[in-house]
Parts: sequence; structure tokens; C-alpha cells
Amino acid sequence: MAAGEVQILAFVGAPAAGKTVAAAVAKEIGIPVVTMGDVIRGELQRRKLSLSDANAGSIANELREREGMDAIARRCIPRIKDIKDITDKEGKRAKKPIIVIDGIRGIAEVETFKKEFGTDFILVRIEAPLILRYNRIKTRGRGDDLLNIEEFKEREERENRWGMGEAMEKADKVIANEGSLEEFKEQIKRILDLHD
Repeated sequence: MAAGEVQILAFVGAPAAGKTVAAAVAKEIGIPVVTMGDVIRGELQRRKLSLSDANAGSIANELREREGMDAIARRCIPRIKDIKDITDKEGKRAKKPIIVIDGIRGIAEVETFKKEFGTDFILVRIEAPLILRYNRIKTRGRGDDLLNIEEFKEREERENRWGMGEAMEKADKVIANEGSLEEFKEQIKRILDLHD
């Protein structure tokens, strides 16, 4: 894929800010999504480990220590480049297709994606207050979300050690996710429509 052929839109935010919902909105309207957490979940499956916050955090830390802080981003680049035949809302080949990346966790990942995709890479920060985010994970039902509030704060601190705060500061656009789910989805649709 050559420069200018595709728009890469990546979501960054604290745990349970709304990144996965934003990615789901993209999928609903036919935009391909590369989920960075799938790299971790895939590694857990390969090692026959259960999906828990402790296991996911351990694998994520190990990959970053062994391969660099951008390890997960580098593993996602081939997945992004392998996406072909992106269509628009009417099912026709999109003039400038969009690919969404869900789950940026650090500044090294942002820098790697920017180096790879240049100005075709746009970073969108999703913001939501801590207690609202914590309440959301209690309803998500993912195996890595079975946390009490202190464990949730520890998860956020772990991600901050990966440079998440710095990554969020580099965002090109910011969305507040403090209202209803429907309002948030409409905001995401507007962001995605900006790049048709």
C-alpha cells in the first residue's frame, strides 16, 4: 500500500474510555479494524493461558521488554497492509479507504505508525472520567475486566508506564465520551465521515 492510498485512524484512551465501541461503529459501517489487543489475546491462546488482566498485562509487558515498546504496533503493520479491497458505504471501492486501529497503548506505537504511514495516520483520543470507565468494565464481561477499582487503577498505571499518557497528548482529535452510548456513536460516525 503506497502513501496516500489509505487513511489510518487510530483510537487511544484510558481503559474502558470507548475505544472498542468506536471500533465496533467502524465495523458496522464496513470499515476494517485492526485490534491491537488481538496480538496479546493471540499470544495468550498460543501459550494456552487464560484471558485475565494479569496474564494479558504480563504478556504485553514481556513483548515490550523483549521486542521494544512498539512491539505490538510492529506486529499490526503487516495486518494493516494485508487489508485489500476496502469498499465505501455503497459497496464500491473507496476513493481513500479508512482502516481503524483499536487500542494504542503508548507513544512508541504512535511514533511507529506515524513513521510507517506518515500523514495518513490520524490519532483520536477518547476521554471519559475514571469512575464512569470503571462502571463500564463491570458490564463488558471480558475475562480481563474482572477487576476491583484498585486493580483497575493499577491497570491504568501499567498502561501509563507504556507511554499511554504521552500518546494521548499527541492526539490529532479529541472526543469526550461522557454522555449516552448513542451520542458517543454519533460522534464516532462524524469522525469517520470526515475522511470519506
